[in-house]
Amino acid sequence: RESELTHGRVAMLGVVGFAVGENFNPLFNGSITGPGINHFQQLPDGFWTIILFAIGLAEGYRLTYGWSSPTSGLWTLREGYAPGDLGFDPLGLKPTNAKDLMERQTRELNNGRLAMIALAGIIGQELATGEKALAF
Repeated sequence: RESELTHGRVAMLGVVGFAVGENFNPLFNGSITGPGINHFQQLPDGFWTIILFAIGLAEGYRLTYGWSSPTSGLWTLREGYAPGDLGFDPLGLKPTNAKDLMERQTRELNNGRLAMIALAGIIGQELATGEKALAF
């Protein structure tokens, strides 16, 4: 469940990233153009060092927040940790009763699954046509 939530969340951000990146690009003086699958190669070299460091920090936090130390057993979640719940809810949107929370989590899983399929379709279309899939 932890993995599916994580990959679903990344896919949801990816779909939004394709839509925004292909149609609105104020960064790097607007020099990054074309289909989203080609944006990676157009970025400056030093940019990825910063991005990889930020991803490493986020993953390190998630690792220490949800998983117990390897000395107490490999592949073991911390007591009381719910997969995907990192305690980040700045807008207070998380439901307080169990039934509403389960319904919200099911919606998130289903939306994440749909986003993974959508992202595969977007990438496939751009590879096949060589044009922007989400041009507005």
